[in-house]
Amino acid sequence: MSTSPETSERADDRLVNVISRWLARHLPDEELRRELDRVEPGALEPGQAEALDELRSELGRQRERAELEMVARETLEALALGG
Repeated sequence: MSTSPETSERADDRLVNVISRWLARHLPDEELRRELDRVEPGALEPGQAEALDELRSELGRQRERAELEMVARETLEALALGG
């Protein structure tokens, strides 16, 4: 029996971690893009997938950091709430 905590492989949990690390400036934009692109279609609820698509789109437009952070926070909310 392992005493280490279970790690979650759920896409929404992994994305919350990745986006949070990016918001804290522990990940560069390129790493965030790679992680967002790793998400399998259908791994998220429709509302979560829509928010993720919006974040991907905004990252591709090279927006100001403050604008991207706002979209990233909205994506975190959608991921946390599900749906």
